[in-house]
Order: sequence, then structure tokens, then C-alpha cells
Amino acid sequence: MTPTSITTRALLALATLLGSLLCSHAGAAVSVVDDAGQTVTLDQPARRVISLAPHVTEMLYAAGGGSRIVGTVSYSDYPPQARDIPRVGDNKALDLERIAALKPDLIVVWRHGNAQKQTDRLRALGLPLFYSEPRKLEGIPSNIERMGVLLGTEPTANSAATSFRQQIDKLRQTYAARAPVTVFYQVWQQPLMTLSGQHLISDVLALCGGRNLFANEALLVPTVSVESVVAGNPEVMMTASMGATRSDRPLPDFAMWERWKQVTAVARGNLYAIDGDLVNRAGPRIAQGAQVVCKDLDDARRKRPAQ
Repeated sequence: MTPTSITTRALLALATLLGSLLCSHAGAAVSVVDDAGQTVTLDQPARRVISLAPHVTEMLYAAGGGSRIVGTVSYSDYPPQARDIPRVGDNKALDLERIAALKPDLIVVWRHGNAQKQTDRLRALGLPLFYSEPRKLEGIPSNIERMGVLLGTEPTANSAATSFRQQIDKLRQTYAARAPVTVFYQVWQQPLMTLSGQHLISDVLALCGGRNLFANEALLVPTVSVESVVAGNPEVMMTASMGATRSDRPLPDFAMWERWKQVTAVARGNLYAIDGDLVNRAGPRIAQGAQVVCKDLDDARRKRPAQ
């Protein structure tokens, strides 16, 4: 037997062994803990996934599972190919029969964005649910990594998670230690609503050296008074502009603040609107939204009177 034939046989044996190991891994059980603290276990990596939020759809694509999404909800429009995925409702009402008919082996749910009764019914049907609701920026790459485990696409997911962390770390190194800026983040005008320190937006503000005026509120989305905003005298007012995700409620309007010239944000024209799809969705594109927030806060710093 020649050395060449021995080498060939050895390579073939190695290829066969690797192939069997890969097949075994592909069919192995996978398990993660979701954002609700519940353990999600699948007998094998998911092949038919339903996304019940636009940010979830973006995460699944980032994790390498876009081609496995068999159903999603309204406004799941990014990346562009997501627009072709069949719809199964929206955050207010899901088509449970349609979802069951699609025979998913994993459903990724927006924990506080989907109707609780309907998600409970999905769980009662024995369908595996993964709850996604990042409250901190680190929760986004963590979600992507865990979705990668459930999909069996860890290399792609881990790469996307690493890229996101690098973008955030760069912004933190650049902006977090700069002179603090007090921010009022306006969600709605009537009633006047904002976001507390429990919300992801507050973490974005901190990343940029911003201080959320209402960070200490107990509710995630508290209602506040005009008087409390004026008394807090924010240096910046921010809101989300209309992205693809439309709402049946009116957009926040800064015009109401024109009479309050004693508020620093109004007096200096520090009123900023950011693309809602970049800041309202807890997906990987929030790194782009954070970059805009950081630049806007720097713009406000430049408007400060010379000392």
C-alpha cells in the first residue's frame, strides 16, 4: 500500500467522522434561559420559527436564522427580505390558527409587547416560546447569542453579537465620560408620557453621557406633568420620529413647549427627533440610533455658554 493511498483513506475516514459529528450536533437538544427567566429546551435546533415582534425579526436575521422564519407580525420590515414573510397578526392581535397551521418549532415573543392572553394560549398548545425583552444594551447581543443556540447557528450569531458590542464599546469610550446632559425623552403628548430608567432608551442615554430626567420613576412608561418637566429643566428634549412602525396614537409634538422659554432645552433649541425604528426597536440597529443620540447630545454641549 502506497503512502498516498494511506493518506487518502485517512482523510476519507476523518471526513466521515466529522460528518457524523456534525449530524449528531444538528440533531442534539439545545437549551437557553430567556428574558423571562424561563428555560427553553428544543429537541433539536429550530427549523420553523415565528417572530412576534419587529426587533425579534431583526435579531433572528442577525443570528443567521432569517431563512427559517415562517411567520411574523406587522412592521417586520428589516432587513428588506423580511417584508416577504407571511404575517400572523400584530402586537395587539395574533392569528392563533394561522400560527398553529405553520407548525413552528419555536416562537419568539416580545415579553411585554404581545397580548398576554394570546401568548398564554400558544404556550397551552405546547409550542416552545422564547421571551425577548432587552432592558439594557448588553441584552441585545445576549439575545442574539441565545437565538443562535436555539437555531444551531452559533458562529453567525456570535459574530453579530461581537460586532454589536464593539460598536457600543466604541461609543461608550468616546461619549460616556463627557459632561452630563439632562434629557427629557417624550413618548406621548396627551397624556404626557416618558420612559423610566428601566427602559433600554435610558441605557442609550447613559452611554452618551445623558441623564434621564425621570430615571427614578417606578413605572416603565410613566405619565408625568408639564410642571414636573419644567421644574426638572432638561437641557435636551428627545423623541422618536415616525419610522416604518406606525401607531394609531399621535406623534409627540414639541410645539407644546414653545411657551416654556425658561426650559433650557427650549431656549437653546435642543429639541431632537430620532428615527423611531433605530431607537424603539430593541434590535441590532439600536447601535445606529445610539450614535445619533450621542451626536445630538454633543450638539447640545456645544451650545452651552462659554465659561
